[in-house]
Amino acid sequence: MPIHLPDIDTLSLVEQVSQMLVVRTCGMLYDHQIQYPQWELTSKQLQTLISDYGVGGVILLGGSAAEIALKTQQMQSSAKVPLLMAADIEEGVGQRFSGATWFPPPMALQDVGIDYAEAMGRVTAEEALAIGLNWVLAPIVDVNNNPSNPVINVRAFGVTVGEVMGATRGFIAGAKQYPVLTTAKHFPGHGDTAVDSHLQTPTLTHDRARFENLEFLPFSNAIAAGVDTIMSAHVFAPNLDPQNIATLSPHILTEILRDQLGFEGIITTDALIMSGVANLNSPEAIAVQAVKAGADILLMPVDPIATIEAVCAAVESGEISRDRIKQSVQRIWKAKQKVCGIPTDLTQLGKPENLEIAKEIATKSISVHSAIPHLQSGDTSKPKANYLNLIIVDDPLTCGEFLNSRSPAVLFPKNSGYHRIITDGQMIEHLQLKQFTDIFIQMFSRGNPFRGNTNLHTKTQTLANALLASERLEAMVVYGSPYALDPFLQILPANIPWGFAYSQQPEAQTAVLQKLGFG
Repeated sequence: MPIHLPDIDTLSLVEQVSQMLVVRTCGMLYDHQIQYPQWELTSKQLQTLISDYGVGGVILLGGSAAEIALKTQQMQSSAKVPLLMAADIEEGVGQRFSGATWFPPPMALQDVGIDYAEAMGRVTAEEALAIGLNWVLAPIVDVNNNPSNPVINVRAFGVTVGEVMGATRGFIAGAKQYPVLTTAKHFPGHGDTAVDSHLQTPTLTHDRARFENLEFLPFSNAIAAGVDTIMSAHVFAPNLDPQNIATLSPHILTEILRDQLGFEGIITTDALIMSGVANLNSPEAIAVQAVKAGADILLMPVDPIATIEAVCAAVESGEISRDRIKQSVQRIWKAKQKVCGIPTDLTQLGKPENLEIAKEIATKSISVHSAIPHLQSGDTSKPKANYLNLIIVDDPLTCGEFLNSRSPAVLFPKNSGYHRIITDGQMIEHLQLKQFTDIFIQMFSRGNPFRGNTNLHTKTQTLANALLASERLEAMVVYGSPYALDPFLQILPANIPWGFAYSQQPEAQTAVLQKLGFG
């Protein structure tokens, strides 16, 4: 339905600058449920920024899809100007909000066909709109050509330009069937990094020709496909700009992205709370520099009110022109005319056909090499064996979304007489396993932001080699990143069964375990 937006010239400078901010809050309804108090605004703080300042949008994380539907309605009802409602839903709405469809990581499409990319974009947009989200912070168009990348990894569509470009076109075409914004990220490219920009600033030493022949191509492709917004990367590319990281670089955001690549949509920063940018200067100085560089939206500033005041002061001092602010607000107005004013509709969630698409991708993208011999009917070769299901995770405190007492990875081996131990990179070296004759390793590991390095993969390889030497490694499964699997394929003998799934969800666990002989 059409919405009314005020004439930009009738807005005060504070109101115009505020429209350039997207702030973060928790998706759950009550303040005592806030998960990250250093980043997520309380109801009172949020109300002040929406009603008094008029921020342009909100990014949400956590809670159920139904809670988000209610919360977006509440926020929109208190806003004088309709809000952009954003979420990082690269793997579908269910990745962040329970009850909706959760797809496997985008890289799984390379094993099932990029035709699924269109369905992934369509379902994600449909379900986002159903709960009041009108800005999809996807797709990632980085080319993950560095196996050591801790932050992009399986979030990318592939490891070659062609793979990424094909899936990107499909995803955007699917999403464009609904009035939502799409986002290509992270410009000028975050695929060939070995550092997590949530924790520190990565450096890309490529020359301009390399960027033009690889990293820039998926962004040009996304622009041609009609992407609405492009997100900057907190990376330092000295051969593009020897002074500034991309988020703060006029040369990268304005001269290259805006002028040379011809992007006319919204340029948004990545989250400004990330250490890759936040450690470089004060929040106020970073905000001013990002606007001068060409950013239209300041995403998740450390201190929203101080950010607004700093940008306004820069305008009043002449450091930033009023026309520059107006240009950004005009782009935001155009986006809001496209996507705001759509009522929520929870009946669009939980559609069997949408859930089935996610299940198809999860199950078709698995790989299994042979079955576990003793699980085959009639095998009595080890009557006195003592079996262990050894589950290895990145972090035991954050695996509840895919691992609990009812998960197939736990239940299936239990039903087959396996004992169970769950461990991580901190404890794996201290395990006492001598009493077990046959050990089945299941490792849940994928590239995830903020994790840092616990040397989990190296320590697991050491354990696997020791178990192979004592002939006690029965089988191995990796759920998550194919880069985590690759080293084990180099050491596993042909007679050792193994499995792999991009997805860590129950459907993928079941598919792999059944092919191994469980169930």
